[in-house]
Formats: sequence, C-alpha cells, structure tokens
Amino acid sequence: MAANHFHTPLDRFIASADKALRVVAGVASASRPNPAAHAADAALSESEQRHAAGLMRVNHVGEVMAQALYNSQGRFARSEEIRRQFEIASREEEDHLAWTAQRLGELGSQISMLNPLFYAGAYALGTVAAVLGDARSLGFVVETERQVEAHLASHLDKLPPQDAKSRAIVEQMRVDEVAHGAAAQEMGAETAPLPARLAMTAMGKLMTSTAYYI
Repeated sequence: MAANHFHTPLDRFIASADKALRVVAGVASASRPNPAAHAADAALSESEQRHAAGLMRVNHVGEVMAQALYNSQGRFARSEEIRRQFEIASREEEDHLAWTAQRLGELGSQISMLNPLFYAGAYALGTVAAVLGDARSLGFVVETERQVEAHLASHLDKLPPQDAKSRAIVEQMRVDEVAHGAAAQEMGAETAPLPARLAMTAMGKLMTSTAYYI
C-alpha cells in the first residue's frame, strides 16, 4: 500500500502553514448548511446590531484559536488515531468559522484584526500540549471545549432576543463543542495541568475583552 504523502513531516508543515494563512485571513468554507439559513431575519437597532457583531466577532476569534490548537496538536500528535480525531474536529470547527464570518458580514461588520496574534498564541499553546503527550493533549481539548461552551452559553443570554440568526449559529456551535469535548474524554484524556488551565483562561479573557471591539 502506498504511503500517505500527507504523513511526511514536510507535507504536514506545508499543510499546516497553508491552513494558518487561510484561517487568519478569514477564508473558510462550511461542509454543513448554515443553521441560520431558515431563521427569521429580525430588525435590530444600531446598538443591538453593534453588540451582536461584537459577540459574533468574539466567537469567530474563538474558532480561529480552535483551528490553531487543533492544527498544532494534530501536527505533533504521536498517534495516528489522535491525529485523525483532531482533523475531524478541525473540519467541523471550520463550519463555525464560515458561519460566524457570514453573520458578521450580514451585521455590517468584519472579522478581528487581531486574528494573527491569537492564532499564534493558541498554536504555541497547542504545541506545548502535544509535547506533553496525547493523553494530556486530549485533556487540553476537554478544558478548551468546556471554556468555549460556557462562553457560548453566556452569549445566548447576551444576544438580542430577536436575533434568531446569530442565536441559531451560537446554539449549534455550543452543541458541537460539547461533542468534541466528550469525544476527547472518551479517547483517554487526562486532566490538563493547572498552569495550562490558567493560561488558557487568561488567553480566553484577553480574547473576549479585545475581539469584541477590534
């Protein structure tokens, strides 16, 4: 059987770099229908529209960081099974990138200018996770998805009640994040070290406090 050329270190590096460029530029395509497609398009005041856009920009940056984590963790994973799981999760997360970017455009806004910085920071964190071994790396996934699910749930409370399109996207994202965390747990995740969890929390707070505006 011929070897899969994507498994060579050089090809994985090229694929990783190409993906990074596309992610930070906001280039993403969804493999699933946008959950907002059939939601009612309600009228929003100027302040409500600006607020919804800020929240959706935060969600988009969160997905940029998720892509960086999965990209780095998959690249340095020791098990082919674990690497495939990161690829699957990353593909589903790319749907989120496409959906949130589309919604930002509909709200008359744009993706964050800080995407490259947050991608780089998350990639470094994911690399550290991978170096600690597959079980600890999966533990990072569990902790990441737990934090992301919590902030998505808070956004369902903060979004304008009539903004059904944004809410539909956020709700599907929340469901997917829970599933990704559960899958990592089932594959043998070990609890991420406390310093790592604190670093993830700090990065998340920095992201949410800046991406809302920039």
